[in-house]
Amino acid sequence: QELLQVLWLKTVVKRLPLFSSFPADMALKGLKKKVVSKGKKAQLKFTIDCQQPADDNIIEPKDLEKFLNSRIKVEGKTGNLGERVVVSREKSKIHISAEAPFSKRYLKYLSKKYLKMQQLRDFLRVVAPNKTSYELRYFNINEDNEEE
Repeated sequence: QELLQVLWLKTVVKRLPLFSSFPADMALKGLKKKVVSKGKKAQLKFTIDCQQPADDNIIEPKDLEKFLNSRIKVEGKTGNLGERVVVSREKSKIHISAEAPFSKRYLKYLSKKYLKMQQLRDFLRVVAPNKTSYELRYFNINEDNEEE
């Protein structure tokens, strides 16, 4: 019966004028779509390196880790990390591993928000040395003096 419906639809569509917006192989309402089996979602891994400011005792990496744990949103809700997002710390590096729909840019946004909250935004910046990590660095003040 489905085959007859498809054949009938193709003959009807062929008779329609050229300016019609119906595609020739339009899916029928009732035909089953092929369901793609969902495998494991891609695990994304990012790091935030706080080496320089942590060595100078300007920030505590554990505070930044705590801030990220409390502020990262999953499905529009904070405190909803579950198994999708894992934030861990190794000395002065913070590792974030998350399931696929997670933005590296969001980590930069949260890091800058943390720096602003600590009133360090004027002295530290968030730089991406490679594709999967950010680094907290000092602004280079010496460059301004050399130009004058």
